[in-house]
Amino acid sequence: MTQLSTSSQPHPAPTPSGQARSKPSSPLSSFEFWPGWAFYTPVVIYWILLGIRYGDFSTPTAANPRIETGGLCGESKSGILDMAGSVASRWIAPYTTLITGTDDTKRALAALAEKGLSVPVVVKPDVGCNGTGVKLARTEAELTAALAAFPRRIKLVLQRLIPYRHEAGLFYIRHPDSPRGEISSLTYKDIPVLVGNGRSTVLDLLKQDPRTSLLLHIYTPRLQARLNDVLAEGETLDLVFAGNHCKGAIFHNGAADITPALVNRLDEIMQDIPDFHFGRVDVKFESVEALKQGEKFEIIEINGVGSEATHIWDSSTTLREAYAAQFHHYRETFRIGAKKKKEGWKSSGLWHGVRLWRRQKRLLASYPMND
Repeated sequence: MTQLSTSSQPHPAPTPSGQARSKPSSPLSSFEFWPGWAFYTPVVIYWILLGIRYGDFSTPTAANPRIETGGLCGESKSGILDMAGSVASRWIAPYTTLITGTDDTKRALAALAEKGLSVPVVVKPDVGCNGTGVKLARTEAELTAALAAFPRRIKLVLQRLIPYRHEAGLFYIRHPDSPRGEISSLTYKDIPVLVGNGRSTVLDLLKQDPRTSLLLHIYTPRLQARLNDVLAEGETLDLVFAGNHCKGAIFHNGAADITPALVNRLDEIMQDIPDFHFGRVDVKFESVEALKQGEKFEIIEINGVGSEATHIWDSSTTLREAYAAQFHHYRETFRIGAKKKKEGWKSSGLWHGVRLWRRQKRLLASYPMND
């Protein structure tokens, strides 16, 4: 039987403090990989009802009014990070940007050097979603290959590879009339790791594990070059780099580890980003204990009103709990957006948002497969 670990070698995977993870009866929740239309139809209906109530279907886009569509779609990742003040900037992994064209590698290395950076870096599209197109470049040759994989005239973010192995998503909410924000969700994002036995191929190992055997369509396209390899006894293979559920990362609800120290730290950071009130902050961190103290983490990116409280993708979450979380967060973003509109800010408008969503969809289809 294969051994699949969610460990972050050589460190153990994070778990909620003081508890062992309960093992659900099924490796997947009942809805975890439903088609998008099936899961999100009730959410869309709820959004429409809220839009009718507030008289504006695009009210949430005013929740973060300095960001394109409030971060619902089509927003610039680097544009959000660029808004950070001196306090917030210290917690963001350093980055630069590049528009693909000619002499990409030369220009990329120069842009990195100007920021005091060098490979390894993470290359990702400036307008993106769900980890699509995220590439890890450990060498100049890999950087050249990653840049060449994108169409021309695409803006990319080149970010220093954060040394911490563990990843989490922190959902932040602050109402405009409140002096303090809160963390409404904490999700640990574990990278599944195959552990070799010296006999089985990578494909065999994938088929033998209860979870990965159900998700071959996610893992095998990325691992085409390795499927027939036999991993030596104890040899490990990360199944994905990008910490996204739909790309194969395994999510765990970390709500038990939300502490006052962590809330205070994140609130300090997010209040240094003008008029940011609602969204998910993706971070990499050294250890659970350090994260609980609000220390030793770096921000990968900041997502706006289009982001989810991703703890719902923990396989032990019930469908009722998932919808309760979805409805709560969308209700909050409508409430915040309405308050910002009373302050004089405007929402993006429905048709403007639709145009940006269509543009984003075209861009996503043009990006290479993520690592």
